[in-house]
Amino acid sequence: MLQEKSAAFRELHKPGAPVVLGNIWDALGARAAEEAGFPAVATTSETVARSLGYEDFEAAPADEMLAAAARIAGAVSVPVTVDVESGYGLEPAELVARLVKIGAAGLNIEDTDYRADKLADPADQARRIAGIREAAEKIGVPLVINARTDVFLRAVTTGAAESSAVDEAVARGKEYLAAGADVVYPLLASEEQIIGSLVEQLGPINVLATPVAPSIERLAELGVTRVSLGPGLGRGYEGWLKEELTGLAAKAKALG
Repeated sequence: MLQEKSAAFRELHKPGAPVVLGNIWDALGARAAEEAGFPAVATTSETVARSLGYEDFEAAPADEMLAAAARIAGAVSVPVTVDVESGYGLEPAELVARLVKIGAAGLNIEDTDYRADKLADPADQARRIAGIREAAEKIGVPLVINARTDVFLRAVTTGAAESSAVDEAVARGKEYLAAGADVVYPLLASEEQIIGSLVEQLGPINVLATPVAPSIERLAELGVTRVSLGPGLGRGYEGWLKEELTGLAAKAKALG
């Protein structure tokens, strides 16, 4: 049952022994992840959207994104957590109902307001998270809420130092946890000292595995609760596919 999957997914979130999620975008990838031994599957909005012919950042229709997530959840027996970006403008109760309907055990929700192209007001985002938690409790499915904050992403895109985002990330994270989030996801936080500080001040932290971030083993030592690959696998697959197709096209052209 979905209640049991959500509860099992929550149990995987252990500080110092983080659940590692290789984010995927289709049923084939979900089955491969399960067969490889992953105890849960996570989607990635970037690659799901691109596989559907759209770009990331809520450019794809919610119906299509959720339909893709439904196929993923239906392909595996392990818990599936869905990247719903900023929620597609859906009210919390509707969002939860649709996630439960497709068999999601958790969700990743961001605090970027894509329509206004800015970070959402933290109090508004906290109320949204509280609404999601309340709706999930009413339905009886303990969805695992991964509350992403994009303050480090904003710092990176503006050329600011990563350290400049710490205080705001902590303030937002505390509000989101108090509202009912299970984990805080400070996207692109990558400096070891900063990650350690976030763990110390917030507790359950999700870190994106990148070439500049500490190793998964070191993240575990720092007390991280969850590690995600985000769009990394999707970007790697897209690069490999282009390379393979380019080589095949060149061979075909040489044949005349």
